[in-house]
Amino acid sequence: MISSLYAVERGTGPETIVFLHGFGGCHDDWREVISTLAPGARTLAYDLPGHGLSLDFPEGGSAKTAARAVLVDLGARKISRVHLVGHSMGGAVAVLMALAEPEKIASLTLLAPGGFGTEINGPLLRRHAAAADRNEIRACLAAMSGPQSPPSERIVDVHGDMRARPGQLQKLVEMAAAMTRDDRQGVIPRERLETLTMPVMVVWGTDDTVLPFTQADGLPAHFHLHHVLETGHMLVEEAPGLVAEIIRRNMKRRSRPLRPKFAAAAN
Repeated sequence: MISSLYAVERGTGPETIVFLHGFGGCHDDWREVISTLAPGARTLAYDLPGHGLSLDFPEGGSAKTAARAVLVDLGARKISRVHLVGHSMGGAVAVLMALAEPEKIASLTLLAPGGFGTEINGPLLRRHAAAADRNEIRACLAAMSGPQSPPSERIVDVHGDMRARPGQLQKLVEMAAAMTRDDRQGVIPRERLETLTMPVMVVWGTDDTVLPFTQADGLPAHFHLHHVLETGHMLVEEAPGLVAEIIRRNMKRRSRPLRPKFAAAAN
């Protein structure tokens, strides 16, 4: 049984960028993004609990469990501060990490993050969870991508190899059922997002069939928002160069100053 999180570390730069994949994915989803950022960055790409080589992580499955697990792993690696990048479910995990230990997060880049609205395409995610052969995996990834961005054979093979591991499909099916109960997802309250002071960039494809890009409406005023036209939910695969550039830009932004809880009353 594997009881620790699996992560692939690359590069030796002065700053560390942590990558958290979406539901049904794995660390290798980020290969093109990371290769674009290299060699000037140290990167850590995780397999989240319940996925890939972290399949057997104890209590694996929920975003809360994943957030705690990654924070503990970073502490074990003696990494005190990171730039955090999360896609879909990994975006929800990233936000929960930033809320729990904000002093450890230098910047937050969120790609079609989970938890920003109740609407979720439950049938598609449950189909994706149960996809066993490469044709079905390819069809699900295509349904989650924009019409101009068919999934690469590399990523189909990556996901196929991951799902071939004993117990992986059953775990994904269980997670999908929990995540999409009543075809709704849990929501991170906007007032909690307002407390984040690190630079936050939210990126969303306008053709997202999993989580509608309108979930980015009404975000805190200090969040930056980037809509990617004619792009679907799979931004990591569909626009890796753009994603890498957005990460670079967000890493250079400064945190906003802390605001007092109560403004002084006007005389």
